Amino acid sequence: MNEFVLQERMIESRDWATLLFTFCFVLIAVNRSVFSLRFTEFSKLAISDKYIKIYKDSGNITNSFTISFFFVQLVSFTFFIQFLLSYFGKSEKTSWVTFIQIFTFLGFFILSKYLTEKIIATSFNIEEFNEQFNLQKVNYRTYIGMLLLPVNAVLFYNSTPHPIVVYSILGLIISGSVYSYLITLKAYQNLIVGKLFYFILYLCTLEIAPYYFMYYWFTKS
Repeated sequence: MNEFVLQERMIESRDWATLLFTFCFVLIAVNRSVFSLRFTEFSKLAISDKYIKIYKDSGNITNSFTISFFFVQLVSFTFFIQFLLSYFGKSEKTSWVTFIQIFTFLGFFILSKYLTEKIIATSFNIEEFNEQFNLQKVNYRTYIGMLLLPVNAVLFYNSTPHPIVVYSILGLIISGSVYSYLITLKAYQNLIVGKLFYFILYLCTLEIAPYYFMYYWFTKS
């Protein structure tokens, strides 16, 4: 006589992700409606620096447009990091607990890095450079996060893609980040040359070391 063993299948709910994706897309739509001109220039950031030139005042970093897109950026990068962890067998991409952990860590990392930069900039009397440099980095990082959001939705709701697709997306994100960083350096090259020693110290302390330690923590934990 055959014996049948019933095993319970645990299917994690994806409703939490659906709500987050919907909220982010609605937020983008609202910004497009309320800040139509600004959003139009922002959407051209990959081919034009007009947005950077128009909204270069440091006060724009605390503008509702920037803050709302910062949230979208944070959600977008969190989803992508969680996908990468699940792709390499370190986590489940449908786990809302993992999402919260990554979201909290990423938010804390970015905000603490920003506050530390402000303290060091004040100490070295390079507040103007720090504000402008930070604003431009935030704009490009937000732009990448917005473009990455629909890609995350496709990756989340579909089966694991071919490795070429995964590495291509990762390569595009890294290339875009490096390219935007080089544009930022070029835009402020005159100011950097005048404070070269402080910039090198800033670069090593706040632009290289934090990401190295974050990479080390992810790979070793």
